Parts: sequence; structure tokens; C-alpha cells
Amino acid sequence: MTARLADIAAQAGVSEATVSRVLNGKPGVAASTRESVLAALDVLGYERPVRLRQRSAGLVGLITPGLDNPIFPAFAQVIGQALTRQGYTPVLATQTPGGSTEDELTEMLVDRGVSGIIFVSGLHADTSADMGRYERLRAQGVPFVLINGFSPKVRAPFVSPDDRAAVRLAVTHLAALGHRRIGLALGPRRYVPVQRKIEGFLRSMREELGMAEADAEQLVQHSLFTLEGGQAAASALIERGCTAVVCASDMMALGVVRAARQQGLEVPRDVSVVGFDDSPLIAFTDPPLTTIRQPVQSMGQAAVRALLEEIGGTPAPHSEFVFLPELVVRGSTASVPETRPSVPETRPKAGEDQTWG
Repeated sequence: MTARLADIAAQAGVSEATVSRVLNGKPGVAASTRESVLAALDVLGYERPVRLRQRSAGLVGLITPGLDNPIFPAFAQVIGQALTRQGYTPVLATQTPGGSTEDELTEMLVDRGVSGIIFVSGLHADTSADMGRYERLRAQGVPFVLINGFSPKVRAPFVSPDDRAAVRLAVTHLAALGHRRIGLALGPRRYVPVQRKIEGFLRSMREELGMAEADAEQLVQHSLFTLEGGQAAASALIERGCTAVVCASDMMALGVVRAARQQGLEVPRDVSVVGFDDSPLIAFTDPPLTTIRQPVQSMGQAAVRALLEEIGGTPAPHSEFVFLPELVVRGSTASVPETRPSVPETRPKAGEDQTWG
């Protein structure tokens, strides 16, 4: 116990006697000092004494499509931390192939009396889905917020990155490097973020390269938001003469790198690749991936604020809050190759990250 008190005291920057007074609920300790000691308990992994635990303000559900794509755990972490700071307990519900559907997970959370639900990249982003499910949820009195994807049929706050601007940043960067045959690899066309990325791509190809819309559309390849999907899309785009590929996810971008190497091409010497998300650890791939950074921290915090306003009875505007992305330049993009060499050469060393927003 002495060692434990010493650890907590050292972490909080107070005396062991002060720690003892806080743990035993004794008076005579400043509020700020008490908070420092409780924070030290949390950091060191000790459970707070029952009498000192903050009473939960309720459960809040978070539904994600899965955890294979590292961007979804990133959202879960930001949202979970923001909810915990406000006294709520986050409940993560994840869809898996062959497992529970979004509707089933929603019903489960409602049955458990959640105070609200945050949906990340859910059916609200699918233009072919029935949006009536969200109106039925609202009729049950459950507040909710939707991340990534917008529908004018749903009365709720939406939080999204600017997908059009994201692709524009990527195309402008690649055009400045001399690329003229730039491909776009993304998921099924029915998703709102996909449609917006295509709009941004066609406009950017026209403005930056003077390419007609019909010609630019030939450089758009639909697939799946997975490594294998990126690999399949890249094979088609490289065959069409693309020297650079912009992807709708970092996972797809890694698939493009794999496809290029299978064809004896080097990234970025022969093919430049741009991802989307700036997922955790993506800066440490080979080569480090140039990508569009989705502002996960800002988006997650905004979603929590909007939900808490809904729960508190002062609803946020039922519209879309759009956040600007950043271009993070690393080692997977380079000047357009004059010709694609048949013998691999040594890749240049990647420089430090550069960002443009």
C-alpha cells in the first residue's frame, strides 16, 4: 500500500498524506488537488474507490461498420474519450460479416436504454438504403448523430469531411508533380462519400489538367474499401496508363502498392499513390503513405457535442457539419516517370511529412 501511495503521490505531484486524505474522502483538500489525485489513479490504472466514482450519466451507443479498417477504432477512441469526460459510458457495437446488422445493433442498444447513439459510416451513407429506419428511431425518442454520409431525408446532425476538397488536394498535388493520367480508386457508387469524391475528381481533372469529364470518368474505378479492393482497382487503372492513383481509403492505397509491385513497378518511382484517412501507423508503411488526413479528432468531438445537445433538449441544427481535410505528403508520391523501367531501382528515402489543408 505504501508503494501504491508513493506512486500515486509522485504522479499527482502531492504528498502521500494528501493522497491518503483524498482516497479516504477526508475534507481539507482543494478541489484541484483532489482532481489531480483522481487523475493519477486513472493514469496508473488503479480503480477509484466506490465512493469517489463519478456516477454515470448514462450509456451512449457507438455503431461502426467493423474494426478491420483502423480509421474506425480511431473514431471509437476519440468518441469514447469525449463521452467519458462528460460522465457517459460508451458502448461500442460493431458490425461483422455474417454477424449483427446495423438495425439489430440499434435495437439492442435501445433495449438497454441508451441515452443516444452515434453512427459511423452507417446505412445513412448508402443512397439505396431505407432512411425510414432513422425516423423510426427518432420516434422512439432516442437522439442520434451520423458521421460520414448525408441524407436530406434524415432529421439529425451530420458530421463529415469535405470529400470533394479532399480529392481536389490530391489531384492538385499529383498534377504539380507532372502526372496527367491520374486514377481514382473507390468503393461502390451508391455511397454518398464516393459520389462526392467523384464530383471533386472530375472537377479537379478539368480545372488542373483540362480533361473532359467523359475522359476523366474512364479513370474512375469502383471496387471495395479493402486492401484487396484497392489491388483490383489498381490493376485496372495501371492497365489504362495511370501513373498515379488516388484512393478512397488507406487500406485501398496499400492494395495499390501491392498491385504495382506484383507488376514489377516501384512506388513512387513508377506509380504514385495517395490514400485517404491517415489511419494510425500508416506513416510507417513502405513507403510511408501520402494521404488525405480525415480530421477524426475534430469530427468525433463535434459528434459528441451535437449528441449531448440533443440529449439535453437543445437540439443541434439538423444539417451537416463539414470539416476540412489535410494533405499529408510522405514517400508514396513523386514526379511522373518519363518511362517505366523494366529493372527495379533503389527507392529514394522518404522525407519528413508535409501537410497542406
